[in-house]
Parts: sequence; structure tokens; C-alpha cells
Amino acid sequence: MSTFAQEFNTLNFAIKESEHILLFAHSRPDGDTVGSVLALRAYALGLGKNVDIACFDVFPDYLKNVAHVDFIHPDQLDLKKYNLVIAADSVERGFEKIKNDFSENQVIALIDHHPDITIRADINIIEAQYSSVCEIIYDFFEAMQIKITREMATCLLLGILSDTGMFQHSNTTPRVMTIASALMKAGAPMAKIVQTSFANRNIATLRLWGKAFEKARINPKNGMIASVLTRHDLEECGASTEDIARVSEILNTVPGTKFALILSERGDGTIKGSLRSEEYKGVDVSAIAAQFGGGGHKLASGFEIKGTIRETEDGWEIV
Repeated sequence: MSTFAQEFNTLNFAIKESEHILLFAHSRPDGDTVGSVLALRAYALGLGKNVDIACFDVFPDYLKNVAHVDFIHPDQLDLKKYNLVIAADSVERGFEKIKNDFSENQVIALIDHHPDITIRADINIIEAQYSSVCEIIYDFFEAMQIKITREMATCLLLGILSDTGMFQHSNTTPRVMTIASALMKAGAPMAKIVQTSFANRNIATLRLWGKAFEKARINPKNGMIASVLTRHDLEECGASTEDIARVSEILNTVPGTKFALILSERGDGTIKGSLRSEEYKGVDVSAIAAQFGGGGHKLASGFEIKGTIRETEDGWEIV
């Protein structure tokens, strides 16, 4: 699929020529951004580079059984010391806050598969046809004839599984399955990744999911199934925002619905909306997200708005 021969060569040259490299994972990190930065980190460390990973949030607890590296808040780093900075996945979920802090002599690379990215850098590897950024990085490694170690394979498969919904989403192409097979041959533990990322849920997560499912409502006019989760819900269940991630995906499986929406309060006075659909349902959820200043893919999008959720007799309202 790759049409990035020149960009891949430039990126690999920049990695080899850089002594200090900063990798950036997006806010509320998921399996794809985590897998991407960890795979690149493993490659750069193998070349003897000094590598840090920046993120405005900490490393997700639920992924620590697969891989774990401490994420560093950008405020705790000397951003000027890095020769190369690589932002991987959803680069407009955090990286835009620090992009202007770098100088002209620092090389900036963006790797993303979201279709609505507006910022640009020195190296731009952005293509919405990919299932995940980890699939892009796999192509990068293949094109540069870089040996994929067991650690790198594990990270890449984590990202691919995350963004394909464990091969359930329509972005699961024959090539994705071929890549997954190659990564398993390289030592990636499929069963462990699935168990850690998708099946290993604590009681707090299950309680929160139960609240979301109990509140779910279907709008027969447009086929939307929607639910809300407030800060009080999270506190009552002892859960975190990480536990919200799969609710919209699960709601989207309800028969007779066309798309799913989950609204969840965040601690900074914002409400995050997550939208999911499937190809056969004929709904472009990115168009819905765009109406609220968000974006994403046709079948998986999101947005953020200011406010709080208040439940009423007729449902909910945002105030």
C-alpha cells in the first residue's frame, strides 16, 4: 500500500543521524499510539539512540501486561534538546499544543492515519487508507529492511488489534491479516494481547459499562443508540476514563441501530463524544463529529465540547 518511499527514507535517515529522539503519544493514549511509539522506541534504542516518550497522560494501566514504558509530561522535558521529534497517531490530540515550541533546526515528523489532520511538519506520513499507524510503521520497517524483533512485533500487533477492534471493523483488510500473521511469526503473542487489551477487565470497568448500558436509549428516527457517563458515575464505580473506551463499540453491536454515541464527562470541564458505526449501516459518523468541531474516520470519530451532563426526566441535557 505504501506510497511513502521518499518519506520513509527521510525518516530513517533522520533517526540514524539523531542522538536525542522524542516520541509523542496522543492524549488518552490507546493501543495504536502506544504500540507505535514503543515500536519506534525499540528500533531507535537498538541503534544506540537516547529516546524519551512524551504524553500529556500517563501510560495506560490496562496495557502494562503487554508492554510498559513511563510516559513523561512535556512540561518535564527540555524540548529543545531533541534532534528529531516524531508524533504518532491522532497528532491533533495533544501534539499541536507543543509543536510551536520546537526550533527550525529540529526535525519534526508526523505519522497518522486520520483523514482530517490539518497540521504539517518536516516529514508528513499521513494516509487514511491504513487501518492504524502501527500498520504504517510496519510498512516503514519493511521498506527500510529493518528486522522486526519480538518486542517490535508485539507493539505493532497491539496497535493493529486496537484500531481494527480485534479484526471486527471494516478496516480489517486482507493485507492487515497478512501483516498480523507476519507479526505472530516474529513472536507477537496474539492471545496475551487480546487478553490484556480486550478481555481483562476489572470489576470497576464492568460496573461502569453496566451503567452505560442501563442508560442507553435508541432513537428510532435516525437509528442512533446513545448513552452518557458522568464524573459521578466514574467516581461511584471507582473507574477511570480509560474504562470508557469500548462502550461505543459495544453499543454499536445492538441490532437495529445505525450508529452509537457515548458522551462522557472529563475532569477539565469538557464532554467527550465517541461515535461508532459499521460500513453496512451507511452512516458517516465523521460528518456528525464535524458538526461539533471534531473529526476522525467515517466509522469511528469523536469530538469534545465544553459543559457538563445533567440528567432529566426526558433524558439528558448539556449545560
